[in-house]
Amino acid sequence: MSKYIYELEMKVRDYECDLQGIVNNANYQHYLEHTRHEFLLTTGVSFAALHQQGIDVVVSKVTMSFKTPLRSGDEFVSKLYLQRDGIRFVFYQDIFRKNDNKLCLRGVVDAVCLENGVLTRGEMFDEIFANYL
Repeated sequence: MSKYIYELEMKVRDYECDLQGIVNNANYQHYLEHTRHEFLLTTGVSFAALHQQGIDVVVSKVTMSFKTPLRSGDEFVSKLYLQRDGIRFVFYQDIFRKNDNKLCLRGVVDAVCLENGVLTRGEMFDEIFANYL
């Protein structure tokens, strides 16, 4: 059984590549963030709506290990699973190229919850993520 709880398919756009013809490293963070936001929507929660309520989930740490480069036009699958570690939610995110299922990136993203600017444990997410933790 797969450890992943969510998958999102995407495609590399020309402007995301550098002079070497590979995806610029900074764009991988966009892929990871977009995947987390889309995952949150599947739980019925909007990142923007949370912000309007004074609840902000912010990244506190990102670790990315680059394995195989993506190139313009490559289709890929961004996968994730998560764990709670104290006040942090830790998102384990991997990106695989679709045509050969090669691992392109392994990422770990730590996120914390601020409520009206105050660091909290984000207890509301225990219920939202109950099926995934």
